[in-house]
Amino acid sequence: MTGQPMITNIAAYQFARLEDLKAHRDRLKSLAIELKLKGTILLSSEGINLFVAGSRVAIDALLCAIRSIPGLENLTAKFSLSYEQPFTRMLVKIKKEIISFGIEGIDPVADPAPKIPPRQLKEWLDEGRPITLLDTRNEFEIDLGTFQNALPIGIDHFRDFPAAVAKLPQEMKTQPIVMFCTGGIRCEKAGPFMKQQGFEQVFQLEGGILKYFEECGREHYEGECFVFDKRVGLDPELNASGRVLCFACQAPLSATELRDPRFVEGVSCPHCFATAEDQRLRDRERHQLALDQLAHDLPGRLPYENLRPLIVSGRFEKHSLIEFLCTILPQYSREFWRQECSAGRMLSPDKQPVGEDRIVQPGERYFHIQPLAAEPEVNARIRIIDEDAAIIVVNKPAPLPTHPCGRFNKNTLQSILRLVYAPQKPRPAHRLDANTTGVAIFTRNVQFARLVQTQFERGTVSKRYLARVHGHPAETNFHCSAPIRDTPLNAGARDVDFTAGQSAHTDFQVLVRFPDGTSLVEAIPRTGRTNQIRIHLWHLGFPIMGDPLYLKDGTIGQKQTLNPDDPPLCLHAHRLELIHPLSQSKTAYEAEPPDWARPSFPS
Repeated sequence: MTGQPMITNIAAYQFARLEDLKAHRDRLKSLAIELKLKGTILLSSEGINLFVAGSRVAIDALLCAIRSIPGLENLTAKFSLSYEQPFTRMLVKIKKEIISFGIEGIDPVADPAPKIPPRQLKEWLDEGRPITLLDTRNEFEIDLGTFQNALPIGIDHFRDFPAAVAKLPQEMKTQPIVMFCTGGIRCEKAGPFMKQQGFEQVFQLEGGILKYFEECGREHYEGECFVFDKRVGLDPELNASGRVLCFACQAPLSATELRDPRFVEGVSCPHCFATAEDQRLRDRERHQLALDQLAHDLPGRLPYENLRPLIVSGRFEKHSLIEFLCTILPQYSREFWRQECSAGRMLSPDKQPVGEDRIVQPGERYFHIQPLAAEPEVNARIRIIDEDAAIIVVNKPAPLPTHPCGRFNKNTLQSILRLVYAPQKPRPAHRLDANTTGVAIFTRNVQFARLVQTQFERGTVSKRYLARVHGHPAETNFHCSAPIRDTPLNAGARDVDFTAGQSAHTDFQVLVRFPDGTSLVEAIPRTGRTNQIRIHLWHLGFPIMGDPLYLKDGTIGQKQTLNPDDPPLCLHAHRLELIHPLSQSKTAYEAEPPDWARPSFPS
C-alpha cells in the first residue's frame, strides 16, 4: 500500500450542555459532506460523540467548526491513521444520550469521577500498586484484548452495566478502582454511577485505551483494542490489526479464523457456526420465548378500531350487500346492517363507504369498521411441537380462535404466529375450533400451503382426537354416519340433517369408562365437516363435556366461544399424520393430552 494517501481517523467526545441541536446538526452535516468526510457524529443536550475519517485538512476544518460551538471549545481528539476509509457514509444525528446508558440523573459535567492520565496509570502498574482495573466494555471487545489482570464487568451491552455493578463484591466499595473503555466516554457515565452506588475510590482512565496506546504503548496490555469501524482492531501502535468482523455475529476474526471452513462470508464464522439442526432448534427456542411473552401481554388487550374483512363467495352473485350481510352474519338484524351502512361503517373493496343496495360480486372483499374496543381474553399459552422450513406445528390452547373472526382479530392463533414469525405470514393448513386444543399445522408460504392443504381437502390426513363425553357408550368401537347441515343455525351451530346435509363419517373407540358416568373416547373423523365430532357424539347421546353449543340435554346453546375461566371443552386434536412437504414421507405429530385426559390416558 506504499504511496497511497493516508486517511486520518479521529475519535472524540465531550460532555457539555448544548442548545440549538438542529442548527448544529444541519451545519455539521453540510460541512462534513462538503469536506468528503465519513463517519458518525452524535449530538445531544448532554454533549457530542464522534468517529470521523478523511483527509487531515478536512479533519482539522471539522474540529475547528465543532470547537466554535459554545461548550465544546476544549474538545480534544484521538488521532490514528489508516490506508483505507473505515466508514461507508456520513451520519450526523440528534440523540437523547451520546452514549446509551438508560439511567436518569447521571451528570458527567456536574459530578464526574476523577480521571487518571495514562502515564500515571502506567506508573501505578509499574509500582504494583494494589488497584482493580475494571473493564467496562462488552465481552466481545474484551476478547480481542485488555489490560493484564483486568476484571471484566461481564456485559453484552453498556445498558447492562448497572445490573453488573450490583453483582460486584461488597468489599470493592472501599478499594481503589480504575475503570477503562475504548476512548473514555463510557466511563464518563459509569464513574458517576458507581459513585452513586457507594464506591468510594473510583477513577477513570483519561482518554481510554486509545489514549493509553498513544502515550504508553503496549506496557501492561495484552492483545488489541476493538474499534467500531472497518479496522475492527488496533494494535498498541494504533495500526489496524487486519482482522475482519463476522457479518452474522459481529465477532472479530483473525487470519486463522478466516481460513476456518466454518467461516462463510456473510453467513457464519467459528464463533457462530451452527448446523441446520442447531439453527432450527435455536429458532424454535427464540420463537417459543416470544410466544410466552405474548401469552402474558395479549396483542388485542388495548382498544383499537378494527377493519373486519368480509369476502363474497360465488353463491351471493347479484345479491345486494345487505342480503349478503344478513346471510353470513345472521346474529345481527337487518336493521343493524342498515344502520351500519348509513353510518358509513361498511366499506367497499377500495375502502370507500358503500350503501346497502350495492350489488356484490364473487371474490370481492368488503370491510366492516368495528368500533374502538379491546378483544376478549383468550388462552394464548401456545407450545411449539415442531418447526422447519415448510411448516410450524403447535399445540393450540383453548379458548383461542384459529384465525380472525367475529370479536377476535389480534387475539387469534394466526395473528399471534404472524407477529412471532414476521416477516413470514404463517397460514393455517386446517381449522380447529376456538374451544378445541391440540395439533395445529401452519405453512410458511403459499407454495407449502398448496401441498399441505390439498391433503386435508382430499381427506388423506390421518387425524385422531380425544374427547371426554357424558355417558358410557355400550360398544367399545362404534361409528356415526349422520349427515351434517351445511348452513349454520343460531350461534353458528349446525346439526344433523338427513334430507339435505353433507355426508359425514366418524369412527369412535372407548378408551376409559369412568365411575362418574363419563368416558374417554378416541375419535377418528373420516370426513371434515364443521363441528363433525361434536355433532356426531351429541347426536348419539354422548355430548362432549364443556361444550357450550351441543348441550347435555340435547338442545343447542347460545354461546360459541368459551371464556378462559370456563370449564374446558374436552376435545383435543391428539395426533395428526400427513405427507411432509419437504421429505415427502409420512410424518406424525402429537400434542400432549390435557389434564382432563392425561391422568387416565393409556401409556
